[in-house]
Amino acid sequence: MLSNTQTHHQLSANNLTLGYDGTTIIKNLDLTIPTRKITALVGANGCGKSTLLRGLARLLKPSKGTVYLDAADAFKLSTKEVAKKLGILTQGPVAPEGLTVRDLVACGRYPYQNWLQQWTKEDERLVEIALETTGMKELAERELDTLSGGQRQRAWIAMALAQDTDILLLDEPTTFLDLAHQIEVLDLLWELTQNHGRTLVMVLHDLNQACRYADYLVAVKEGNVFSQGTPEDVMNETMVLEVFGLECRIVDDPVALTPMCIPLGRKVKISNT
Repeated sequence: MLSNTQTHHQLSANNLTLGYDGTTIIKNLDLTIPTRKITALVGANGCGKSTLLRGLARLLKPSKGTVYLDAADAFKLSTKEVAKKLGILTQGPVAPEGLTVRDLVACGRYPYQNWLQQWTKEDERLVEIALETTGMKELAERELDTLSGGQRQRAWIAMALAQDTDILLLDEPTTFLDLAHQIEVLDLLWELTQNHGRTLVMVLHDLNQACRYADYLVAVKEGNVFSQGTPEDVMNETMVLEVFGLECRIVDDPVALTPMCIPLGRKVKISNT
């Protein structure tokens, strides 16, 4: 098993403003991430979800405001100190040519290495568990370049798991995966919170998957939090119309009993006239 973290770290943002090349994307945003739960960031393309995730991960420096890891300004902490508490899987990561799956997953143990402490049995154990957990053990010696898109994504998730952090941020973790593998990955991430007490923050496009797997939803519109709370509190027809510009009906998922969004497209509207 991955280690059952005893210390639960807190991630939050206060008056956070983020952008690129002088263009502001996230504006004066306040957010506290619930510990030991899954938080899903949802919103239309270009609303700032991935930018917010990068800011929380200390990959994008704020032009104003603060990201707090526990009570400290995350940008004033050392990279290794942050990497032992917080892991990040970005969208479309790129690895050096010729790297094997095992080599990539082993990179997750980098924060724990120094000139006094090199590779240990604990490092090896966590790499093996991450490979097993993501179904990548049989492909461990394959080069990443030879894998399918879905297999590569699982390899990157295995690397993030091997880092063994209390907080894990994932930008669209189901990208390139077919439906069966999407559910496998989301089940795995759900188990990390249930069995190992992890705090997860994910950018997800599928609203119904977000409602089924997340404990907390943050709906982002034009760089601001439009609404946040449990799926039952956030997922309603007004939110979907305001945030996504889409008319819909919200019903109960017949399996999970969570809110389920049924879009009303032109075909539905025409057929009802």
